Amino acid sequence: MEEADRASAMFKALGDPIRLRLFSQIASHADGEACVCDISDVGVSQPTVSHHLKKLREAGLLTSERRGTWVYYRVAPSVMASLARSFSVSG
Repeated sequence: MEEADRASAMFKALGDPIRLRLFSQIASHADGEACVCDISDVGVSQPTVSHHLKKLREAGLLTSERRGTWVYYRVAPSVMASLARSFSVSG
């Protein structure tokens, strides 16, 4: 039950097209992380990007680290496996 609640929160966060694009851009970065300066071109203002990134962090999908003036984002370590388990069929 707890895993279903967590997965539901993740899918709810990813249900927004801007958040899905941001998450996808971060997940597809070759080095596994993306600077906010690399992912801000999703068709909305910078404050709106920041809002959506915050929502993705709150849902447990992303982690962030400030380095100087930039913030770098990564997909949280267990997220992809957790999302995959949501679709696995039991018995």
